[in-house]
Amino acid sequence: MIVLNALFYTFITVVIIQLLYYSIFSQFILLNHYPQKQKNIAVSVLVCAKNEAKNLKEFIPLILDQDYPSFELVLINDCSNDETLAVMKSFQATNNNIKIVDVKPIEAFWGNKKYALTLGIKASSNNFLLFTDADCKPLSKNWIKEMSSHFTNKKRIVLGYGAYRKGKGFLNKLIRFETLLTAIQCFSYAKIGMPYMAVGRNLAYRKETFFEARGFMNHMNVRSGDDDLFVNQIADATNTTICISKDSFTESIPKHSLSEWITQKKRHVSTAKYYKLKHKLILGLFYVSQILFWILSLILLMALFNWKIVLGLILVRFIVQYIIIGMSAKKLNEKDLLIFLPVVELFLIVSQMAIFISNNTSKHNRWK
Repeated sequence: MIVLNALFYTFITVVIIQLLYYSIFSQFILLNHYPQKQKNIAVSVLVCAKNEAKNLKEFIPLILDQDYPSFELVLINDCSNDETLAVMKSFQATNNNIKIVDVKPIEAFWGNKKYALTLGIKASSNNFLLFTDADCKPLSKNWIKEMSSHFTNKKRIVLGYGAYRKGKGFLNKLIRFETLLTAIQCFSYAKIGMPYMAVGRNLAYRKETFFEARGFMNHMNVRSGDDDLFVNQIADATNTTICISKDSFTESIPKHSLSEWITQKKRHVSTAKYYKLKHKLILGLFYVSQILFWILSLILLMALFNWKIVLGLILVRFIVQYIIIGMSAKKLNEKDLLIFLPVVELFLIVSQMAIFISNNTSKHNRWK
């Protein structure tokens, strides 16, 4: 009885913590998109590609077709061994706003995307930089216009939403739910003045800001993190803003197998331990409270200990979660994920734990 009492009060504490977190996430719901005045600033769009010939053929035309008066497209070939460079040159032959940076293997930086990106940034002609991936496409012709319109004298970093293409199967729902939850957290914390990460599929910042921060030098030895670690290093309440206009969204091709997705997530998760301490504590507490919520719910319900109160708290937590995530999903065009919410949440918790354990027992050195 003493143990169950302790678990019961721990459960109440966990539910309160969860509700406090979802109150923070509600900031994303309150975040409105106010049309920004078009600035027509010169923008450099950077795409770093490693063995992405097929995707480049499909997605480069969508970038070149942007409704924006002044932009260059910097294509970075990161030591590819397929037709990536040839594809880049074929587009350059018919478009005078394309610049190619052909990165050669250097032993000290072999397999390091940050080195390739640094060369691309140095080669770019403009101070305003917009990044996306080679397997990623803008969902409208106004992508550059929307993202660049959020730059101001103070706002030097613009966080955008990078979605994954909708498809069939549970894995697709899992990938998109994890992306949705990450975006809700990322944007909510940025809204309250605590930006901590970004995704390179849709991110913009000033070139001068990059060099003022010494680029990626503080974490060049970490193979991943050209997006989240860099933003974690330099972003604050005054220099960071958010763009959530649907015209600003990008869309990537999700992994087609669970093993591929896990490999990708292992690389992404490996950077979290380099975040600032306050961010690690905040993110870690949320994850731990998620685990405890599920475990304690199961134990207390199976023991029928104060089951009416326990069930009531479970329902309150799920109702709040559905409201916050539901309204956020509507903003980000991900409403179809709601019916899978409890299942994908539980599976994501378990998979993240497995990835965390795996990352502490193995090393990953290359971005491709």
